[in-house]
Amino acid sequence: NAVNTISNTAAAMTTPSAEDFLKAAAQGGMAEVQLGNLAATKSQNAEIKAFGKLMAADHAKVNAEVKALGAKLKITLPTDVGSHRSTIDDLSKAQANFDKDYVNAMVKDHEDDVAAFQKQADNAADADVKAFAAKTLPTLKGHLEKIKAIQAKMK
Repeated sequence: NAVNTISNTAAAMTTPSAEDFLKAAAQGGMAEVQLGNLAATKSQNAEIKAFGKLMAADHAKVNAEVKALGAKLKITLPTDVGSHRSTIDDLSKAQANFDKDYVNAMVKDHEDDVAAFQKQADNAADADVKAFAAKTLPTLKGHLEKIKAIQAKMK
């Protein structure tokens, strides 16, 4: 189940360790780019296509910051999407339900991301991690508002 996988990853992101948070953020970010590209090509809905393109672009920028922060803190970040692979695989195969499945996954993912980044912005022991989380939060909150608005129209 795609949504459970995302929840489990988000749970890992709420741990206080800078390393765990950045590793989870790296994998989540790479997955967002891949899923965004998928939405941009597979969706029949213009708003979802546009949201997918936004995800790919915004998360590519965030990923670059995660990489830079990882390098600065001497943390080796994963180069694969980890547990997000199943979500990507499921959505790659989804046909008629693609839009609904993608939108639901994005709402859940961004709710979890906002919570995880908020925790780090409030409580991270590392000043750089704290600053990164705080700086990234408005972008993630914006994504959540956009995808919730799209979801509301689909019901």
